[in-house]
Amino acid sequence: MGTSHDAAHSLDDIGSWKYMAAGSVAGMVEHLAMFPVDTLKTRMQMVGATPASASLHPHRRPAAQFGRFFASIIRTEGPLGLYRGIGAMGLGAGPAHAVYFSVYELCKQNLGGNRPGHHPLVHAASGIIATTASDAVLTPMDVVKQRLQLRRSPYGGVSDCMVKMFRAEGIRAFYASYKTTVVMNAPFTAVHFSTYEAMKKVLSEVSPEKASEERILVHLSAGGAAGALASAFTTPLDVVKTRLQCQGVCGADTFSNSSIHSALRQIVAKEGPQALLQGLKPRVLFHTPAAAICWSTYEAMKNFLHHYQEYPAFPQP
Repeated sequence: MGTSHDAAHSLDDIGSWKYMAAGSVAGMVEHLAMFPVDTLKTRMQMVGATPASASLHPHRRPAAQFGRFFASIIRTEGPLGLYRGIGAMGLGAGPAHAVYFSVYELCKQNLGGNRPGHHPLVHAASGIIATTASDAVLTPMDVVKQRLQLRRSPYGGVSDCMVKMFRAEGIRAFYASYKTTVVMNAPFTAVHFSTYEAMKKVLSEVSPEKASEERILVHLSAGGAAGALASAFTTPLDVVKTRLQCQGVCGADTFSNSSIHSALRQIVAKEGPQALLQGLKPRVLFHTPAAAICWSTYEAMKNFLHHYQEYPAFPQP
């Protein structure tokens, strides 16, 4: 029991640059692997906001929309239609997750989260601080990504979108949804990290003598459960974030300001409260395996970097 705890503690203290490297790889793998599901989520959340999407899928139930949107994209745009905007996510996910995990690990360490026992408030607080910093890095590329994901997007690619946005709307357009993103991700991350750390601890204690062999299964299970719970809880705010980021594009509704309350009222007044649950299914389907992929990749990279520093690059003669 002591050995497994010591090993886990040493992995949680490997140095800032290694947290950043592990987080960057984990973020890239997570977002690129699950990108088609993210495209479906964006399209579904814009139903009712753009004339084109509303005419294609009028009054469809969310469960029915998922399959219909997928079939529609494959039929009209081909498989590559599911990957429009992936370049923007490739540029943003690596740096953002490097910040995300390094800030989380440093906050957790400084706040006492690595001490023996369970510290849910420390994990939640560390996660909130981490996502606030990470979102400042990711939000501009997330805006570009979502605008490229729209059906009949007027942009030719990442650079074209960035230039046209800056010329027409200014730098503020890249951060129009930042406040909403932070408000959404704060509870998301608090629930996510607290659930992950709690489940990791419980699952590791089920058979401590096999902790090293079952480590990957623990991270997959704990990460998946945390992602499912947190994503379902914050779906209405994610709808608001998507609408703010894509306002005015392809005839989408615009908002007088970036107020969350104002956007919620406008969406509900026009489309009803059910509009706030648009994209729930693909959002949960995205974050459940994405969180499992991200956490298992992150922990595997931490483990690799921890052992890599113990051995010289070249054997001594």
